[in-house]
Amino acid sequence: MTDPSPQDSPAVDPPAKPRRRRGPRVLWWILGSVGALVLLAIVGILVWSQVGVMAAEPEPLAEVTSNPAIEITDTSGAIILAPATGASDEGLVFIPGAKVDPWAYANNFAGLVAEGGVTVVITKPWLNLAFFDLRPLSAFTDLVPDVGSWAVGGHSLGGVRSCQLAADADALVLFGSYCATDLSESDLPVLSIAGSEDGLSTPEKIAQARPLLPDDAQMEVIDGASHASFGDYGPQAGDGTPTIDDAEMDEALTAILLSFADELRG
Repeated sequence: MTDPSPQDSPAVDPPAKPRRRRGPRVLWWILGSVGALVLLAIVGILVWSQVGVMAAEPEPLAEVTSNPAIEITDTSGAIILAPATGASDEGLVFIPGAKVDPWAYANNFAGLVAEGGVTVVITKPWLNLAFFDLRPLSAFTDLVPDVGSWAVGGHSLGGVRSCQLAADADALVLFGSYCATDLSESDLPVLSIAGSEDGLSTPEKIAQARPLLPDDAQMEVIDGASHASFGDYGPQAGDGTPTIDDAEMDEALTAILLSFADELRG
């Protein structure tokens, strides 16, 4: 018996090479790229939120911290200004403007606390921006449980945030600010304080947003006040030039706030 010749052997195809599945690799590449972009965005926001924060001016800060009529408690989430003579029944939760040191507002409330007996809680917004701070109003009112009636308010973007929390408050106070939330159908007592020289929350912008407030909202304008006049942190880009000094501003602001507090007491 003879061996079959090569010509007689059946042809055998070489084994097929497995195809590479590119879909999963592309998907992981896309997910990795998106993740990297998100991480960079988060890092960018964190860095931006800490750069250019407007610091409290030292002299007004020293004035309020040395005031014997005011007891100050500094917590991780807020600064509490309380009357040194005893507990008060009225309080104000105040939300600072964007990238402004919360301490920059302390002296502006000295008269309300010392003369009006109102406790003021100045929040420390997450990332120095009120819009990133998702804490409810109770996170701050619970710091002073003896206070029975609470107003909420804020300066600039802090005021916009305060409008979002107003449903849980007994009153709303806007400092150089206006609402983006419609409160026109509420029976909430509202005080809006503007500055005639405000170059950011201009009187015109505040007037345009007026329909979002209740019909009986109290609208006040401090003649000569700029946007930065509502705090002690120096000039602010884009703002107007104030024609009153800090002492005059504090006096006018205190008078308006004390009058509003008396109205709320009935």
